[in-house]
Amino acid sequence: MIQVTNLVKSFGDRKALSGITFHISKGDICGYIGPNGAGKSTTVKILSGMLEPDEGEVIVNGVDVCANPDAVKPFLGYVPETGAVYEALTPREYLMLVGRLYGMKDSVIRERTDVMLEFFDLQDDGNEVMSGFSKGMKQKVVILSALLHDPVLFFFDEPLHGLDARSTVLFKELLFILARQGKTILYCSHLLDIVERVCTRLLVLRNGKIVAEGTIDELRELTKQDTLEDAFSILTESTDLRARAESLLKDLAELPVSI
Repeated sequence: MIQVTNLVKSFGDRKALSGITFHISKGDICGYIGPNGAGKSTTVKILSGMLEPDEGEVIVNGVDVCANPDAVKPFLGYVPETGAVYEALTPREYLMLVGRLYGMKDSVIRERTDVMLEFFDLQDDGNEVMSGFSKGMKQKVVILSALLHDPVLFFFDEPLHGLDARSTVLFKELLFILARQGKTILYCSHLLDIVERVCTRLLVLRNGKIVAEGTIDELRELTKQDTLEDAFSILTESTDLRARAESLLKDLAELPVSI
């Protein structure tokens, strides 16, 4: 479903991706994890045709994304890290706009919108302008817009921002069902507890390089650790985090707080 080969991307003097290569099979829920700034969002933007790489090849569902970036969009559902909606529109108006951009019939859009709004308990808010919505409500609409056209492939980049506990559980169940239907999911996050629950396979990124890949059990075995969190700390060279936290509080305790 996804084949990435020797992908390189730089922004000025900073190299965001340093020749990464990986493969994701149909039906996988693949977790793409790494510290902030590791290159996760850059990768997803390249895979979705939004950003051109400096070097490398990207094949998504048989499409050469670098040669034909627009061809990947019809079968892709994408929830970006900083998803946004047109706040002057209602959820129904926004989803109608998105559906029309995908060439869907208005009647089909309305039917699917009714079902999706009810899933996230937004049926009573479907005709309300989104400028008054909470962050979580807007995020639900962004997620629904990615589902609207029934894509075969999903890119979720930190999709749980703003969601409450119930909606988070609903979303996780949705991921499992999508995978059972043969959909392929690339899930980017730094929330390891969520990744551990939903992902069948992991790619670990550090400083623009993939440093490990495999199942959670394989990564624990590779690092000789009992938990994914400890394995992640070793793979991303973050084993001094407790000492850094203790040092910060010690230093702050020695400084005055009065103005």
